[in-house]
Amino acid sequence: MSWLSQSHMSRRGVAGGKPGMHHRLTEEIQGTFHYVYGPYSSPVLRIAPGDVVEVETLDAFGGAVKTEDDLPSKVLNMPFVNPQNGPIAVEGAEKGDVLAVHLHSIWPRGPQPAGTSALIPDFGGLVASGLTHLNAPIAEKVMKMDVTPAGVKFSDRITLPYEPFVGTMGVSPEIEAVSSLQPDYWGGNMDLPDVAPGAVMYFPVQRKDAHFFIGDCHGRQGDGELCGVAVEIPATVTVQIDLIKGWSIPGVRLETEDFIMAVGSARPMEDAARMAYRDLIRWMVTDYGFDETEAYFLVTQAGKMRVGNMVDPKYSLGASMKKSWLG
Repeated sequence: MSWLSQSHMSRRGVAGGKPGMHHRLTEEIQGTFHYVYGPYSSPVLRIAPGDVVEVETLDAFGGAVKTEDDLPSKVLNMPFVNPQNGPIAVEGAEKGDVLAVHLHSIWPRGPQPAGTSALIPDFGGLVASGLTHLNAPIAEKVMKMDVTPAGVKFSDRITLPYEPFVGTMGVSPEIEAVSSLQPDYWGGNMDLPDVAPGAVMYFPVQRKDAHFFIGDCHGRQGDGELCGVAVEIPATVTVQIDLIKGWSIPGVRLETEDFIMAVGSARPMEDAARMAYRDLIRWMVTDYGFDETEAYFLVTQAGKMRVGNMVDPKYSLGASMKKSWLG
């Protein structure tokens, strides 16, 4: 029996975790990509709970950085980066529900080298900002890489494992229109490597029909996304979307075969960590039979913390607990 049959999506979802109709959201069908998460765009697709959607995403640069000579400062039209597919309307979703998204697969698409990373002036975890420092900007540089299921060709002597994930996904806020570069309680640009094939994501619905967005796939990334740019790839992503009625959660949660995770997005980083650990403890109390004191003790001794990004307007951290400790 697959672990998915015991997941929150399968046990509580409207579709019971069973796949419904299959849809394709190609570049052509998408048409206009979006650079904000918000309630003011018309849905490009309407689906029922349980439906499976195959999505053709662009890379974070919208395909503009084609060679190592295409410097981002020259070819990008800021702030139009991190293009998102959607919104996808989910029938029956209402504020107070939870959207469950099971990632089936992520495959690189388009010509090689499909992967792009870059050092960008005034951006990244180890650079000074020209807005606040006298230091000269870091030298701008682009790195292109072949990305296939066989690996990410970092150099002639180093090939890294292909470990794809979705950098940005989530639901529309109720009233705000927020840059797709920012993460928060609705999801967004979390850049969390655990948002990978096999995982189930849980998002708190903020408006009617949820309005789900997705984009910004990565071939792989180290913890923190240190220079601010992972191995950015255009991809074909397949997700199964279900709806859980009446499950109130404060922010993004994640479930895999081995662990549960709560995500906090904030600055400073310690606040993101506190938010994530607090929600993990509350989840253990409400759904796994712990009292708060016991959960606090257990998280102190056995909790894990994943750094998603430490470069975006808000940092994203994921606090996790092995299911084997949850009983």
